[in-house]
Amino acid sequence: MAAITHIYALEYAAKMMDEDLELLEAIVWNDDNLTYGLIVTVHTGPDEAITALTDDGIEELTDMLRDARITTESWHEFLDDFVHDAELVARIKAQSLR
Repeated sequence: MAAITHIYALEYAAKMMDEDLELLEAIVWNDDNLTYGLIVTVHTGPDEAITALTDDGIEELTDMLRDARITTESWHEFLDDFVHDAELVARIKAQSLR
């Protein structure tokens, strides 16, 4: 494995991927959802941290979301399985109906 020389703050990654930041936060909250080492915690102070992704993390997450969106049914199943915030799931499902 090559050395990681840069990472992307999750907020920036969401913009790059044109994805909902809250959705990405909900997915990466459980670090088992991506391969070990692709999600990085960056401490910005004694009690403060942000989540960041490696290039491979962005690629894996992009692939995961693309595959989940193949059908509306598979997208809704994905949301139910990976996002544990019922309000966020409802909002994202409503957006997909537009």
